[in-house]
Amino acid sequence: MSDAVQTETHGFQTEVKQLLNLMAHSLYSNKEVFLRELVSNAADAADKLRFKALSQGDLYENDGDLRVRLILDQDKKTLTISDNGIGMSREEIIDHLGTIAKSGTKAFFGQLSGDQAKDSQLIGQFGVGFYSAFIVADKVTVLSRAAGQPADQGVQWESDGDGSFTVTDINKPSRGTDVILHLRDSEQEFLDDWRLRSIIGKYSDHISVAVEMWKDGEPEQTDEEGKVTAAATEGEWEQVNKATALWTRSKNDISDEEYQEFYKHISHDWQDALDWSHNKVEGNQEYTSLLYVPAKAPFDLYNREQSHGLKLYVQRVFIMDDAEQFMPTYLRFVKGVLDTNDLPLNVSREILQDNKVTAQLRKACSKRVLSLLEKMAKNEPEKYQGFWTEFGNVLKEGPAEDYSNREQIAGLLRFASSNNDSDAQTVSLADYIERMPEGQDKIYYITADSFAAANHSPHLEIFRKKGIEVLLMWERVDEWLMSHLNEFDGKQFVSVTKGELDLGELDDEETKKAQEEAKEALAPLLERVKTALGDEVKEVRLTHRLTSTPSCVVAGEHDMSTQMIKLMRSAGQEVPEQKYILELNPEHTLVKKLETLEAGEQFNEWSQLLLEQAQLAEQGGLKDPAAFVARVNRLLLD
Repeated sequence: MSDAVQTETHGFQTEVKQLLNLMAHSLYSNKEVFLRELVSNAADAADKLRFKALSQGDLYENDGDLRVRLILDQDKKTLTISDNGIGMSREEIIDHLGTIAKSGTKAFFGQLSGDQAKDSQLIGQFGVGFYSAFIVADKVTVLSRAAGQPADQGVQWESDGDGSFTVTDINKPSRGTDVILHLRDSEQEFLDDWRLRSIIGKYSDHISVAVEMWKDGEPEQTDEEGKVTAAATEGEWEQVNKATALWTRSKNDISDEEYQEFYKHISHDWQDALDWSHNKVEGNQEYTSLLYVPAKAPFDLYNREQSHGLKLYVQRVFIMDDAEQFMPTYLRFVKGVLDTNDLPLNVSREILQDNKVTAQLRKACSKRVLSLLEKMAKNEPEKYQGFWTEFGNVLKEGPAEDYSNREQIAGLLRFASSNNDSDAQTVSLADYIERMPEGQDKIYYITADSFAAANHSPHLEIFRKKGIEVLLMWERVDEWLMSHLNEFDGKQFVSVTKGELDLGELDDEETKKAQEEAKEALAPLLERVKTALGDEVKEVRLTHRLTSTPSCVVAGEHDMSTQMIKLMRSAGQEVPEQKYILELNPEHTLVKKLETLEAGEQFNEWSQLLLEQAQLAEQGGLKDPAAFVARVNRLLLD
């Protein structure tokens, strides 16, 4: 042991303080899950050592039998979870146990309401791992030494959850980590041998590392520096879990409860998964995948930079967490395990990046998830609707990212519709096509800033009159989605706010003839309005898409849409000023009044007003709203 013992006191990160406060006030009704979290962490530490020892065999320190042990001390009222895994250095223990290394944590804690039931669900999505120890303990002591380091490089971490922790140099002969829980008086049930065995059987059967407890007698007792304080009495260490990796077992031998507990082990989620797919493939490729769809979205779902991916195993050996190479970003919510025989044990993230096997496995895993969602949508529509509510906007990123699966992804999308007054996104593209009237060969849609703006847009007037359904979109991702989704099932997507309206066979010959006659008769008016507005508009023309509104503006067929312009500007990108086409409704009283006015100031004012009204409805704002108000007031007094 070092001559100078160094002890330091550190303050917790603000978010950790908030988390510890929740733990201390027993936020969870199911307290026993703390043991699942701590045993899971210990098993991960063993997996990480096994992988690292592939290239550094001396890390085993002549002890290659990896395990997790539970040690009860009735006199001291402590429960210890001990592993002989990778261990931690002084720097690592400060970093790992003093901070929460997750982006967006401050925003996440801002969502907490004080309502324990609601907060419990939120915190479960966040995942707490080690800090769950404070659900049952009023003090936690951690002893650790990193594998390969000398005994005097051990470190002790200790805290009573009051906002700070101490770190002390110690001598620790054995590698790995001991988490010592000083149990509250009210939590003495967790010193009962049979209680702990039942919890391990419930939560930890599926992990591949042996979990051991002392059978009969008393195990050897040691102090902080590893000195024996009490000799072992007759007895032995007994494995209390099956220690068989769940994904290696036959699907027929695994219960739903076991699948759910394994999901919680790998995801640190507190809720059951929504669904899962377990597949073993043999032949040109040999791999097993167990992929889960969560029931609730994690708080950082929309941070595309946040780590995601699968737990990667090669020939049953753990390689890495969050192997994002096997799951596209639009499926970043998927949790699971991939175990393959087709990659080398020394594979790295860099090798995975450009590996042919990786590309094949990514394609196969993506297909598995999409097929799982298709099956859910077909057989359990209410369950799928729950999935869509949580993850729909992420799935919308798919057509841009995964061209080869674009049609399949499109079939999973859900939209609101002009047929309903609700903003519920329940309409599939297959539903829409099935309801299309005879003669319709296009899928019509509109993007806007909000459901209300989309639902009340004047561009929908002729569609409602003719009973033609329009898909309503208002999420930020929708414009991006539609720029990469040109057709579905052979039907072209058409924005009702771009280009000239052509309803094809949905308009009869008599209507088309009347439209041509009106266009010819009002040609002089259109020229006058264009002259009055000058360069403010690209063109002025008649419209037949309006029934109760005098005017609207539309983008050219190949121009950028209003929503795309807003999206790009909000992202800080420069967008050239775009001129719109002004369309006038020949049947509206204001347009007819405009036709009666002579060229001059009043005609110009009315032309400008019709343009600004249309811009306001389309864009949600004007460059000079004060001028618009003054113009309205002047015309009201005429």
